[in-house]
Amino acid sequence: MPAFARSELADLNVFMTIVRRRSFRQSAIELGVTTSALSHSMKNLESRLGVKLLNRTSRSVVPTLAGTELAEKLELGFQAIGDALGR
Repeated sequence: MPAFARSELADLNVFMTIVRRRSFRQSAIELGVTTSALSHSMKNLESRLGVKLLNRTSRSVVPTLAGTELAEKLELGFQAIGDALGR
């Protein structure tokens, strides 16, 4: 099983929240952080992966094709983690 840095898992959770909410503002409220912190997390994640995950405008946030594919795979992983924790 690969080891993950805490920041990597946190950035993936941020990404999944943004994909679900389709809003940086609503995601920031849900996660209890600033929109600037979310933007920083996403820039770090996209830099680490070497791919753009979100298309952002002043009115909307939608995942790119790569973002959609990653979100689908992560959903299964996060669901398995939730099941393991009894959630």
